[in-house]
Amino acid sequence: MFPLERSVRPIMVSLRMSTRSLPMVAILGLSDFLALTLAGVAAVYLRLAWGGQYEAALYAPLWPFVGLFLLAYTAAELYPAVGLSPVDELRRVCLYTTFTYLVLGAGLFLTRESETYSRGVFLLAWVLSLGMVLLGRLLARQIFARYPWWGYQVLILGAGCTGELVVKTLKNQPNFGFKPVAVLDDQPPRVDSLAGVPILGPLSMAPQLAHRHDIHYAIVAMPGVKREKLLSLLEQYGRTFPHLLMIPDLFGVASLWVSSKDLGGILGLEIRQQLLLPGPRLIKTLLDLGLTVIVGILLLPLLAAIALLVRLDSPGPLFYGHHRLGQNSLPFVAWKFRTMVPNADQVLERYFEANPALRSQWSRDHKLRYDPRITRIGQFLRRTSLDELPQLWNVLRGEMSLVGPRPIVEEEIFRYAEKYGLYTKVLPGITGLWQVSGRNNVSYDERVNLDAYYVRNWSVWLDIYILLRTIWVVLTGDGAY
Repeated sequence: MFPLERSVRPIMVSLRMSTRSLPMVAILGLSDFLALTLAGVAAVYLRLAWGGQYEAALYAPLWPFVGLFLLAYTAAELYPAVGLSPVDELRRVCLYTTFTYLVLGAGLFLTRESETYSRGVFLLAWVLSLGMVLLGRLLARQIFARYPWWGYQVLILGAGCTGELVVKTLKNQPNFGFKPVAVLDDQPPRVDSLAGVPILGPLSMAPQLAHRHDIHYAIVAMPGVKREKLLSLLEQYGRTFPHLLMIPDLFGVASLWVSSKDLGGILGLEIRQQLLLPGPRLIKTLLDLGLTVIVGILLLPLLAAIALLVRLDSPGPLFYGHHRLGQNSLPFVAWKFRTMVPNADQVLERYFEANPALRSQWSRDHKLRYDPRITRIGQFLRRTSLDELPQLWNVLRGEMSLVGPRPIVEEEIFRYAEKYGLYTKVLPGITGLWQVSGRNNVSYDERVNLDAYYVRNWSVWLDIYILLRTIWVVLTGDGAY
């Protein structure tokens, strides 16, 4: 029997506390305004410090042009950016920021003001704007995303496995801005809630709840329902909710770069196979080589310092090479700074003899939180991922990519099962979704799913997002041991 309205009333009190996305728009808009302003000010004074010949006050009257960027972001639907994936947000911020700077540059040229202002300041402001806007939005979400007033309330229509998956995903990723507040189903399971979200009653309650509590979003999470009933649901509740999202029965298919197409009144979903397009693959290769050369040159002093510390910390070689499987299952040697003692196998076996309960953990994940084989400097290198820097050489040799699936050994193939074919389509990476999604706190099965997701949704923008997230993860040490 479904709960009565009287028993639902205490839950609805908490729904009223959640407001529309006005605070979210205000915070993101203020973050963007401050980021763009700081980028402009920093560009002016950095160029002065590097020999610029102008008065800083010359640029003060230009601050109203920040409004053009906010208008461009509004056109890009970056306010409030509810339900927008971080990769798509990265793409839109970069494209619309660059486009606005091009428009400003063209305007200065046409008005003959380009000779008044420094081109160095213009280029610096563009680069700094990209970084500061993205950083500002990241910090805003880190600080505010878990507050109840952030984002939109959403009803989940369907209390089955898919509904539970949707609820857990949205609660674990509050950055999306969807707050699941209630679940409705005509045949609910024998529980009162899904992942802490109450199951209130049948689907027929949806219009009542939507109007009474100003809920504008609903997610239809019933992929197995018959076509006739699904069409009826979409027709009926499409008049109630301005935003109605449907979870299709397409699990395991690329989700990041899917777009709808109208085929003469027939709905079609275009799934772009980026791996088959020569242009994006060429850009990925050029990105790998260009960044590897630049980063490698800049890090030469650090590489020399690490090599010296490894040599002083314990006897043995500087580097450790391990056979891994790459693209098309071709074996290669992946290089790292040595982080273990020379007799690592014997040390590990003695450790298992003294701690037999940890042998099963090793068999399951091939990871130990406290690994007795790791040297003192090795613990630091692993925690910061600096031990993987020699793999830049593997990238130059075409054996690895900066971003890709985690390189595996032959003994791990069975863990990938049918997903191993996806793994072999791309080069393994120095970093990847596993490293930016919790690293060692992620189970092995989740690692496999993350690798599969990366291959299915691969794009240059996804690579850039992972590289930026890698910097954040390395600085914070998230999931490292």
